Amino acid sequence: MDSLILILGWVGLYAPLALGAIGSMIGCVRAGSAACGALLEVESGYGRYIGVAAMPSSQTIYGIVVTMALRRELTLENSPGIFGLGFLAGLAMLFGAIAQGDSCAASINVSKSKLDIFGISLAPAALVEGFSVFAFVFALVLAAGIPK
Repeated sequence: MDSLILILGWVGLYAPLALGAIGSMIGCVRAGSAACGALLEVESGYGRYIGVAAMPSSQTIYGIVVTMALRRELTLENSPGIFGLGFLAGLAMLFGAIAQGDSCAASINVSKSKLDIFGISLAPAALVEGFSVFAFVFALVLAAGIPK
């Protein structure tokens, strides 16, 4: 039983980075596919589509920081907290990146036919980013309370 608790601690330690990266990959692929399609339909402004397609990658950065904040010697006392915090923060980043990728794809699709709404079409993606930032900040605050 003790080994299982320590294993869960290791899972929780790496979960924010791994799940954030998986979500970023999926989100960037979804937005990137829309960007590639837009490149065939517009004559200029390619950079804005590629930039938007990269937006979901921020959750990987958040995952790296949370993983580093959780880094400590794993014990039977702190492993459950590290697992719970790391796994749930990682899930928030995973789903946040996927949702942001979908929002970015929608923004790319709508702005290729009506460029003047490009900026406002990014609002949903920015809102999703805000929720990821909430999960990130609170994970950092709570990580400080987990015993070393």
